[in-house]
Amino acid sequence: MCLGIPGKILTIYEDNGTKMAKIDFGGVTREACIEVIPEAKPGDWTIVHAGFALNLLSESDAEETLNILREMAELA
Repeated sequence: MCLGIPGKILTIYEDNGTKMAKIDFGGVTREACIEVIPEAKPGDWTIVHAGFALNLLSESDAEETLNILREMAELA
């Protein structure tokens, strides 16, 4: 099963012509390609899978997803 994880966009930049972002995942910062969400801006929440931001989501949807993931981890 593949899982997209919500993260908050910290900064946006370009790397060799590709639109990229630094994204915070609860204190862990990773880079992701944001080419498919050109409207993204710092402070937005996005779902990231395999280094690619897939779409934007509201902060409440991001928090709900993160809570579900925490509950799943507790059950495991």
